[in-house]
Amino acid sequence: MSLNKRILTFLSICLSLALLVTAGCSSPSGPGGGAPNDAAGEIKIGVVATLSGDGADYGVSIKRGLETARDRINGAGGINGRKISLVIEDSHGDKNEAINAVQKLINRDRVLAIIGPTNSGEMFAAGPVADKAGVVIMGTSNTARGIGEIGPYVFRNSLPEDNIIPITVRKSKEKLGFNRVALLYSSNNDWAVSSAKTFEEALREQGVAIVETQTFADGDTNFQAQLTRVAAAKPEALAVSALYKEAALLLIQARQQGINLPVMGGNGFNDPELIKIAGEAAEGALVGSPWYAGKDDPAVRDFVEEYKKRYHTVPNQFAAQSYDALGIMAEALKTEGAAADRARFRDALAAIKDYRGVTGRFSFDENGNPLMDAVVLQIAGGTYREVK
Repeated sequence: MSLNKRILTFLSICLSLALLVTAGCSSPSGPGGGAPNDAAGEIKIGVVATLSGDGADYGVSIKRGLETARDRINGAGGINGRKISLVIEDSHGDKNEAINAVQKLINRDRVLAIIGPTNSGEMFAAGPVADKAGVVIMGTSNTARGIGEIGPYVFRNSLPEDNIIPITVRKSKEKLGFNRVALLYSSNNDWAVSSAKTFEEALREQGVAIVETQTFADGDTNFQAQLTRVAAAKPEALAVSALYKEAALLLIQARQQGINLPVMGGNGFNDPELIKIAGEAAEGALVGSPWYAGKDDPAVRDFVEEYKKRYHTVPNQFAAQSYDALGIMAEALKTEGAAADRARFRDALAAIKDYRGVTGRFSFDENGNPLMDAVVLQIAGGTYREVK
């Protein structure tokens, strides 16, 4: 190699190293701070949702709730004159896709904060990425244990099933008087496993015997073998933790086997797609929720009417929680400096107390989990009705 070539090679290496150092120093993914691009224009909020594949109805409802909230906030003048824009990514319900989406939103789109992902398992995978980068990530549908405890930048406004299932079991037992229950759940879904553990604890605490436990997997369509074992144990009620599609098929096959018992469901039962698929087989099923579309509240009525006008359907729990999530973020954005600084936004969000949303009065606890009330709903006549 000639002297000139050696010099050129040396200079090229030096230039590459300098660019790498510069890129590292200017990365927007450092902890906290990191004013996003377009600080004087729109406030960009990233969204990661399951918009395709199994469970897509959850994500579609979340997206619709967010878009309804965005338009309400922007229509009222935005945040100090600045509008909110949503940058939406489809995770396909996959943990790795959720991680990729979060990294893109943080590093390429330079959003201020992120809403989502849809499933608890996705949040357990992607939440630490946002937390390490110092970017708020807020789940609107994550109900498994330990979400807020991932880190100081991880929040959720969806009630953990630790809070809801004990209420569901108590109300259901009072109404139906059972003492023997069979438990069925998806064993390859982090949320469903967590939900099943909560069912176990709640049932035992309230003196109900679990006479059979059966598992299956997300995507399964045949539950005959599990239901045969359940029938043999002679329970007086079923407790089921599954996504709406698997839960609906399980209910249909249970009725076909002559298992016409009361059913308590986990959060997957809150999607009306379960009723649409299961039809008569879903009648009588019970589920806990912070959301009830029939609540006598002007804010609820306005939201339901606006949502029906836009999408020709009644908003479900997932739409209502995402609608409130953006409202909660908008409230935090009113704090001076919060719209242009990720760390200040995090602190403003953590300080939210007694926010009045369509799902009720809301505050965060010290770990970023919600503090709010829940009601128990029963499917009757093809819709959800509150159990008094």
